[in-house]
Amino acid sequence: MTIAEDLSQYASSLEYSDISDNIIHESKKRIIDALGCGTGAFNAEPVKFSRKIAEKAKVEDGSTLLGTKRKTTPDMASFVNCIMVRYFDYNDTYLSKEPAHPSDNIGACLSVANSEGANGKDLLLSVALAFEIQCRLCDAADIRHRGWDHVCYGLVSTALASGWLMDLKPEQMTQAVNLALNSHITMRQVRAGELSMWKGCSFANAGRNGVFSALLAREGMTGPSPIFEGEMGFFKQVSGPFQINTEDFGGKKGRFKIGETYLKYFPAEIHSQTAIWAALEARKEIGDLSDIVSVEIASHEAGYTILGKDPEKWAPATKETADHSLPYIVSMALLEGKIENSSYTPKKFKDPKTLDFLRKVTVVEDKDLTAMYPEAVANRVTVKLSSDKIISKQVNYHKGHPKNPMSDQDVERKFRTLTKRQLSESQAKRALDMLWTLEKVNDLSRLFSAFVVG
Repeated sequence: MTIAEDLSQYASSLEYSDISDNIIHESKKRIIDALGCGTGAFNAEPVKFSRKIAEKAKVEDGSTLLGTKRKTTPDMASFVNCIMVRYFDYNDTYLSKEPAHPSDNIGACLSVANSEGANGKDLLLSVALAFEIQCRLCDAADIRHRGWDHVCYGLVSTALASGWLMDLKPEQMTQAVNLALNSHITMRQVRAGELSMWKGCSFANAGRNGVFSALLAREGMTGPSPIFEGEMGFFKQVSGPFQINTEDFGGKKGRFKIGETYLKYFPAEIHSQTAIWAALEARKEIGDLSDIVSVEIASHEAGYTILGKDPEKWAPATKETADHSLPYIVSMALLEGKIENSSYTPKKFKDPKTLDFLRKVTVVEDKDLTAMYPEAVANRVTVKLSSDKIISKQVNYHKGHPKNPMSDQDVERKFRTLTKRQLSESQAKRALDMLWTLEKVNDLSRLFSAFVVG
């Protein structure tokens, strides 16, 4: 059996009863977190661009564009809804051989579930399934060091989650994986140097193509095979060889991975979360910020190479570069005592005073911190003052890490904060009430109606 066939057999066999109450609850937390992020990003420029295009295809029984009453094709709705979830860089993360943002899948799952007339239980299962596939592939092989983006694994997860929602047979799911993975491989350049709007759209495109591939497979389209093991397949071109044992997956002998993803307390790239906490702790011991002579950020390899290696990180020209810049994020935490979505406005990242402060900041890799990764995502911030006083703070587990989890109340508070400009208090309460009892929601159109932006 090929890997695509094995994954498809697993996906096809999964039933709601296979998922424990704890995992159902963790799935709800991720969905609440993701939809809060998505609603908050309703007016972001890339969202408006993509929504304008999607609205040109009006489909009466299609998929709803989150925040509106308008419907389009499932693949285009997935594209828009996935961008919304991802754009603030505030949704969850999974760290392994390959990093990922598994809640990126939620926009696609929601869109297909909507067009297929699925219920809340179906949505919960599809989300747990998508997380499981993507995270297990991240466990199997590192592709970022080979120049490929982690969203390549999202092609597989969204194709299979969509296939499950469409009630495809295993052989059809296999073709969906073949089609998606062969045709839409993404280069890592999307996260190197000066970052563009596409940084927040890369997975959305993978999701769009995963859904589209499942739609094609349902009609009988076949794709290149074996897509992983073939002469010109994924192993040879992208990942190198690896093995997958679906018997160890959630619902079989293993635990579902969705409970192991990291939520974010701050809107910033995951490898910077502990650096923010360390900077805020250091700030408590600094009387006058003008006394700061230098700031050293010691990070692990991923933090250094993703957030602190490129010269563009010291003079960000875009929001996307700023929220992926370790020196900028730590500087704003020190200067303002907080990190919010407003931390990434051009007025702030182009401010001469901010740029002057950034010249005091250095980023180095600490091999000891690298050795702790990915079990811990540790950073250390060391501030030297004009008095020669040294303040050094290290944080290993950020708020939202499984070893330092965000509570249900934390997740609700984040949801309300993110959506307060788009939803009334009564809308937010209605949405949260439905999401916490999602297994009882028989018609997902009710859920979409709670998110219509006035």
